[in-house]
Amino acid sequence: MFSSKRFPFPYRVIFLAVVLTGIGASVFAYWMSTLKMPDFEAFESRKVIQSTKIYDRTGKILLWDIHQDIRRTSVPLDKISRQLKNATIAIEDSTFYQHHGIDFIGIARAVITNVSSASLSQGGSTISQQLIKNSLLTRDKSFLRKIKEVILTLKLERSMDKDQILELYLNEIPYGGSNYGIEAASQNFFGKSASDLTLAESAYLAALPQAPTRYSPYGNHKEELESRKNLVLTRMRELGFIDEKEELLAKKERVNFINKGDQSLKAAHFSIFIRTYLEEKYGKDVLEQDGLKVLTTLDYKLQTKAEELAAKYATENKEKFNASNAALVAIDPKTGQILAMVGSKDYFNEEDGGNFNVTIAHRQPGSSIKPFVYATAFKKGYTPDTVLFDLDTEFNSSCNPDHTPMSGTNTKPEECYSPENYDHIFRGPIVLRNALAQSVNIPSVKTLYLAGMNESLETMQDMGISTLVNPNRYGLTLVLGGGEVSLLEMTGAYSVFANNGAKNKNTGILKIEDSQGNILEEYKPSPEQVLDKNIALSITDILSDNVARAPAFGQTSALYFPDRQVAVKTGTTNDYRDAWVIGYTPNLAVGVWCGNNNNTSMEKKVAGFIAAPLWNSFLTEAFIDLPKEEFEAPQKTEE
Repeated sequence: MFSSKRFPFPYRVIFLAVVLTGIGASVFAYWMSTLKMPDFEAFESRKVIQSTKIYDRTGKILLWDIHQDIRRTSVPLDKISRQLKNATIAIEDSTFYQHHGIDFIGIARAVITNVSSASLSQGGSTISQQLIKNSLLTRDKSFLRKIKEVILTLKLERSMDKDQILELYLNEIPYGGSNYGIEAASQNFFGKSASDLTLAESAYLAALPQAPTRYSPYGNHKEELESRKNLVLTRMRELGFIDEKEELLAKKERVNFINKGDQSLKAAHFSIFIRTYLEEKYGKDVLEQDGLKVLTTLDYKLQTKAEELAAKYATENKEKFNASNAALVAIDPKTGQILAMVGSKDYFNEEDGGNFNVTIAHRQPGSSIKPFVYATAFKKGYTPDTVLFDLDTEFNSSCNPDHTPMSGTNTKPEECYSPENYDHIFRGPIVLRNALAQSVNIPSVKTLYLAGMNESLETMQDMGISTLVNPNRYGLTLVLGGGEVSLLEMTGAYSVFANNGAKNKNTGILKIEDSQGNILEEYKPSPEQVLDKNIALSITDILSDNVARAPAFGQTSALYFPDRQVAVKTGTTNDYRDAWVIGYTPNLAVGVWCGNNNNTSMEKKVAGFIAAPLWNSFLTEAFIDLPKEEFEAPQKTEE
């Protein structure tokens, strides 16, 4: 029948290919017909089963079951604000009512926009696709799953009309925390029904689903939320949903977010810090639906004590010093593991901005930045015994010794620079040991001049401070705290001194497992020697020298422990907006910040009065269970 004479080889190949293609198409068509639409009604129970759980370092204390208290109230489409529907369509799927489930032009446009803007401001998935993705039981990234998504999306479009799809979508998508669906989000954030949302409120809520944790109105990325909200409004105007006047008014409107809190949340600032990390690394789909088990580095006993003490001293400081808030970080210098993190005195205190995590915010550190400059000077051969002069000094060469501009120059009076010491006293000759221990400003500025601006910034970056990068921005004020840093990074950088110059990256994760028990991530030590050991020991020797510190702080200040070697440095900004104390033993580094979240000034007291009592009390509690370790003495160096 298929002789080579009647059917030459090429024809047989073509015939076979046609037959196999037909069989493949038939199998594929049959497979398509067997795919069932997901059960949207099972959404809630599915989320709870697949919920990510965050534990302390023992794995016994559950800090946060992300979907344990899931909130979702379904409402019909006609009970949802028109502005919210338009805002969602504008930012998520502008051709929703025109396409048939897959918007190939929109996908191409999103790719081009994101590449050109170097951001992820636009997505390529349609609302119908997102609804399917949120409802699929498996989260694998296989090609087969993507085909299944497309097929189910097309089926969805044939089985439901657009309004039904939009209603399902708005009732299912996550808006942050345990809030699923627009009604729960509207009630939680604004205390009102989804039908009563204003244009500005609608724009904020439409901005959230792309990254609910990062864009949270209670977190540390409010500026990013504001930018995305404005993008939503711009897109609404471009699509004709609103006019230019409405856009401008909504962008200017101040929206009040209420906060009911989540009392099932333990170690709130730390838990949200971890959730943000998970969402940014693995994506919110994995976080919400893969049932991750997250073992963190948190020592819950220390965390509980830190929260109690932060609340106690912040309350006292508000009365004594007009400092309403406090933050604390504790790190193991030998591992970089975060043992405690208190971002504000009370996460659930809306009045004082308790949701804001000060430990990862950028604030001026005052004199607590000085040890890194002195360490840089020691790299250049200066020693703790080097003598500098603490005298009234004009540092601008275009100004006269009396701090007025030289004639014939274009220097302005405010450009002359002559810093003062905190006590307005000039000490004359002073060794670097005493200058650092007593936090004397004028010799510290001279030390920065000798160490070098670029070299000092390099030291800070090597030790883990990432935010100080532009030398032209700070000038000589850098050594007095002219830049902005976070308490977490500063405490981690002090840990390098505690660990004899070896840096361990700050981490809050011990292990992450998926629902099948597969390990996605696990802590492994990877210390890096970033500072000469003897220089680190020299800084520690100065910061733990109570005799050298005594002329400024006294022999029995809150910085001193009679039975422990503890190295410590304080910092207070010139405008008294920030008070810092950061100190360490060989096996524990603790940083404390006190002030006001809104950057208003405190009473004019140094950090030793404001922040040191909290710092001291926490260490006293930690020392109960912490093994006693001594610092290694540095080798003497000759100048």
